[in-house]
Amino acid sequence: MAVNTSKTMGHWIDGQELSPSGSDVLESLNPIDDSLYGIVARGTVEDINTAVNSAYAAFASYSQSTTNDREAWLCKAAELLEKRKEDFIDILHDEGGSTRKKAEFETNKAISFIRAAVGMVRNLTGKTLPSDYPGRISMTWREARGVVAVITPFNVPLIKASRLCANALATGSTVVMLPSEEHPVLSLKFAELISDAGFPAGALNVVAGNGYDIGDALTGHPLVKSVTFTGSTVVGKHIQKLCAQHNKHVTLELGGKNPLVIMDDADLKEAVPGAVRGIFTHQGQACIGSSRVYVHEAIYEQFTKMYVAIAGNLGMGDLRDPDTIIGPLISERQRERVRRHIEDARIKGATVAAGGTWDGNRCAPTVLLDVTPDMDVFKEETFGPVVCVYRFSDFEEVVAEANNTNYGLSSAIYTANIHRAMSFAKRIEAGMVHINGPSLTDEAHVPFGGVGDSGFGREGTEADLDAFTDLKWVTIQT
Repeated sequence: MAVNTSKTMGHWIDGQELSPSGSDVLESLNPIDDSLYGIVARGTVEDINTAVNSAYAAFASYSQSTTNDREAWLCKAAELLEKRKEDFIDILHDEGGSTRKKAEFETNKAISFIRAAVGMVRNLTGKTLPSDYPGRISMTWREARGVVAVITPFNVPLIKASRLCANALATGSTVVMLPSEEHPVLSLKFAELISDAGFPAGALNVVAGNGYDIGDALTGHPLVKSVTFTGSTVVGKHIQKLCAQHNKHVTLELGGKNPLVIMDDADLKEAVPGAVRGIFTHQGQACIGSSRVYVHEAIYEQFTKMYVAIAGNLGMGDLRDPDTIIGPLISERQRERVRRHIEDARIKGATVAAGGTWDGNRCAPTVLLDVTPDMDVFKEETFGPVVCVYRFSDFEEVVAEANNTNYGLSSAIYTANIHRAMSFAKRIEAGMVHINGPSLTDEAHVPFGGVGDSGFGREGTEADLDAFTDLKWVTIQT
């Protein structure tokens, strides 16, 4: 989808594109070569206040909208996204560096998330409760919480916008979204789609800008009642402190250093492709990617040979070619982090079994062996196409190693032994566990999230009923 680079895109506030309060702009770059993709207004605190006030004003009537209306608007939004699928795929290519497979996957997943949100509309239920007092009717019901702040990342901007905005809107809450400064055009187009679906003006507002400049103004705004953030652990902890000061509900989906364990009885025909998908999808820019792979010593040599062979031959061609697997990293800041991790590991004695080289802004799929605790890549999240493969001999040993991290987002194990698999699932310190499947897994209705430095709370249709509504207790004395 071509974007007019001679025109500055404004914010989406109160159902229309609104001129910014300031003159500063964000330059959205195509990560394939850092050429200019789009120019977007750089939001100010004044813009945030305007957007929040719009959402707050809309909440009074929107929260009273009928279930029929909200269902119809959500269904229409999913229908429009399906019709405009290629437009959004083009944006994911050119603004985010997504390959064809990743862009198709993300767009299809976004459609499914919006459709799943339709089911939330009639699940805003309460219940009757027994009472200690004769003649008293005791009951509960859910009420929309109010204005929700949604802060989305660069790596899966459409997935996050569709899930979090649609879920909040399903409950009767209104939204102000702050997208990543590296992927703002897509979010503004998504807001336009929501408006075209019939949602009232002010139900969804988008202010583009740098989170360091205006993030606190949004999350700390007194009219914002709930915050959901996807991004780095450092920023997430800052937001959590700010929300705690104002007693706001907050959901955080943060980083990961996710372990994938491959036992000696694993089916390598499944485990090897799973390990490849788990880390090299979207060139490793996934919080649930399998960046740590632990392989039993009995099959270590065989696995490594197969794994390295596939990694070394992953397509790095045109992003619109379905055979292309590896695209560019989103920004120079992220590329520098990946370079630092690889070079630090190399200097300190790691074996670079595959990759470690660059083609423009693309890092070749990199497999590191002999990684030691003194290397940055051992504990830090790389967020690139870099994986560390470790050898182990004992199940107890590998569980301990898998838990040797401050993160706890996703995890996976390949084994034919169901007892061992369930033992792993119970003992691993992570919010999600996948048996005989990759750590890179998500669905609309599941409780998605982690523990430790990986987050706080959960996302998903059921979890977001709690995140975006308040439960009220009501009694009637008869």
